[in-house]
Amino acid sequence: MNEIVAEFIGTFLLILLGNGVVANVALKDTKGHEGGWVVISLGWGLGVFVGVAVAGPVSGAHINPAVTLGLAIAGMFSWAQVIPFILAQMAGAALGAFTVWLFYRHHFNRTEDAGTQLACFSTAPAIRKPVSNFLSELIGTFVLIFVILYIAEPSLTMGEELNANIGLGTLGALPVALLVTAIGLSLGGTTGYAINPARDLSPRIMHTILPMDHKGSSDWSYAWVPVVGPFSGAIVAAILYLLHGILIA
Repeated sequence: MNEIVAEFIGTFLLILLGNGVVANVALKDTKGHEGGWVVISLGWGLGVFVGVAVAGPVSGAHINPAVTLGLAIAGMFSWAQVIPFILAQMAGAALGAFTVWLFYRHHFNRTEDAGTQLACFSTAPAIRKPVSNFLSELIGTFVLIFVILYIAEPSLTMGEELNANIGLGTLGALPVALLVTAIGLSLGGTTGYAINPARDLSPRIMHTILPMDHKGSSDWSYAWVPVVGPFSGAIVAAILYLLHGILIA
């Protein structure tokens, strides 16, 4: 299994289990109906655990375009691999969202609220204030990337050929799962903490094209927030990391 395939599979598993727990909690007549936000946050954390455990030894388990961008800016990842990694992550997320729909299709059709259906694919703000929503995504992703950069730092002594092994997997599957769970529990209440452009954009595309009874809008007017916000958070984290390195050099 090469790095690109690992990113595809890791992101697929992340979205399958992450959006799967949202569907189990939110959709009508499921066994986990109304399980609550804590269950969702734990489910996403465990989804990250599984994705990192599978992809980490091969690709470093970025499974997030914001992670890939942040590592590239910080000099920990080859720019030549950025686009292939992001395309693999987007494709894996799309397949994950499709599989959640296939698994829960009868529950989607029984759920009459269009917003609840969309929530099983992509994020939405609790209070729609685009600037504040953007800042929420930026800050949440900043925390994710900043922690990754500092824990990954000792790996910079490795040779160039091992650069792709730096990512979420550098932290280890359990610590990164706990990190994402902590972000969800503390910073996820405003936007649902996408903190990952692939996690939101690809599933939103799938929501647009997949058939469901009672389906409403895919809310494309909001879609820029969980894409631009995470990328911006990654850029800020990488720049501060580099500046800190210059100051202490």
